Amino acid sequence: MSGQGKGADGIVGVWRLAKTSATGDDGAPMHPPYGADPRGLLVFYADGRMMSVLCDSRKALPPGESVREYMSYCGNYTWDGKTLVTRVDASAEPSRVGGEQTRFTHFEDGLLVLTQKPRPWQGKMQHRALYWEKIAAAE
Repeated sequence: MSGQGKGADGIVGVWRLAKTSATGDDGAPMHPPYGADPRGLLVFYADGRMMSVLCDSRKALPPGESVREYMSYCGNYTWDGKTLVTRVDASAEPSRVGGEQTRFTHFEDGLLVLTQKPRPWQGKMQHRALYWEKIAAAE
């Protein structure tokens, strides 16, 4: 199934990053994904194509912070109402090209929430959630 389906209008559309969160295995808050001022745009087309761009939009990092996150990728996707799988054909991170990116989805207070399996972040396992607000239709 493509992006038509479960949820008010499925996931087809243009989405703006509303907020991010991250916790460790112990539930304690961690560094927010894409910094204190994250920006992102996510587009799902009805034909099964998608693209995503995420970044830390701060002009300068504060002292002691050395990582500025940026990610972009695109590809064909499938979505069954809970699991989103994108077959990546272009990415800012070359290791993602040709592979699949899997995200788990649900809707919360009108926002699309994307999560993934925990990932290592600076020596700890991090549980990330990205919250997206729909801002426009996509054909």
